[in-house]
Amino acid sequence: MYPGAMATYTAWLRGINVGGNNKLPMKELKALFEDEGGADVASYIQSGNILFDASAAAAKTMGGRVAARIEEEFGITSPVIVRSAAAIKEVAAKHPMGDAAAEPKAFSVGFLQKKPTAAQVKSMEIDRFLPDRWKIVGSEVYLHYPNGVARSKLTNAYLDRTLSTVSTVRNWNTLMKVAALCRERT
Repeated sequence: MYPGAMATYTAWLRGINVGGNNKLPMKELKALFEDEGGADVASYIQSGNILFDASAAAAKTMGGRVAARIEEEFGITSPVIVRSAAAIKEVAAKHPMGDAAAEPKAFSVGFLQKKPTAAQVKSMEIDRFLPDRWKIVGSEVYLHYPNGVARSKLTNAYLDRTLSTVSTVRNWNTLMKVAALCRERT
């Protein structure tokens, strides 16, 4: 379907199997990725973290194609954001806001569908969410929630609205595990 050299990619789905909502068995999700050109598809935990091999051409459109199939076949609207294994290893190398390894539950990363403009980043209200903080690097938002994420107002909805894109957030532990799986595959 898509000729070219294969590489490892990750896909990050938002809102899958969280709190008993949007139930999507990983077996079916993996099958969708395979149907759309992914090879050696694997999942990490049940919340929509996928690793797959594909050509660059297939990976470029994989998120949109899989998201459309999920909506069509399961009635679930879930963005699917794709990153290369190399990008994930880079994101996981260091959290720019502190020692995430020492306090991983307080740190997260948000993956953005598209890189925000400088004007969009400037429009974010830095002091509005204190003590929660954020830093945008490329198409990722590094987040620090010193009191935990549960009560924070620095949410996907705010990021999506302010940056005019779609986001999905993972805690530092999940990111580190997926990055380790990427290193094993590449």
